[in-house]
Parts: sequence; structure tokens; C-alpha cells
Amino acid sequence: MINKKGWIESEISKALTKWEKEYLGRGSISVKTDILRDMIIVSLHGILTPAEYTLCDSKEGRLSIKQVRTSLVESGVDDLMEMISEITGVNVKSFHTDISTQTGERIMVFKLEENVEKKLNR
Repeated sequence: MINKKGWIESEISKALTKWEKEYLGRGSISVKTDILRDMIIVSLHGILTPAEYTLCDSKEGRLSIKQVRTSLVESGVDDLMEMISEITGVNVKSFHTDISTQTGERIMVFKLEENVEKKLNR
């Protein structure tokens, strides 16, 4: 028996990696997706370049990296939301993201219009 939840989580991770490479020009080192109630939580590791880590030595550099990286992702948010909706079959209500300039990790949260986890457990 196929684990539908695990399959969807894997498909989202693959699709997000592909989007990163095509849209941003490079991908993260690893991506992990979890479905929790009406949320898709994606953790991306290895986001920052060595040059960006160097910039993160100062407060201004950290703020600049956060702002630029957030702007880049936000500029493609419509594609991301459509991708999540296609894979899950549920519309995305909102999108939230942040990046850690210490660890180079980005978290993305897609809030959905329905409880996908409950839907998958039927």
C-alpha cells in the first residue's frame, strides 16, 4: 500500500528543488517537506552561498541578505502556490517564509484552505 502523505511530501520537495534551480538559478542542498493539518511546512538547507555567509558577519549584511532572498522568493510566490495546489489538490490560502542567516536554512509554510492531513487519512 502506497503512503499518499509521504508521496505528496516527496513530490513537493522535488518540485520545490526544481523551481529553485529554474527560477533562482541554484538549489538548496536538501529539502524536507511535512504535511501538518492545513499546512505544508518545507525546510530547505544549504541556501546561502559562501559570499552571503561572509556578508552575514555584519548586521547590515544579514538584513540585506534576508531582504534580497525574501524578495526573490516572493517574486515567484504565485508559481509556488500554484505548484502546491496542483500537487495537493487544495488551494493555498497564504504563504510565509523566513531564512536563517546563521544556519543558511529557509522555512516555507503554505497555509491551505483545507486540512490536507485529515483528507489523506480518510
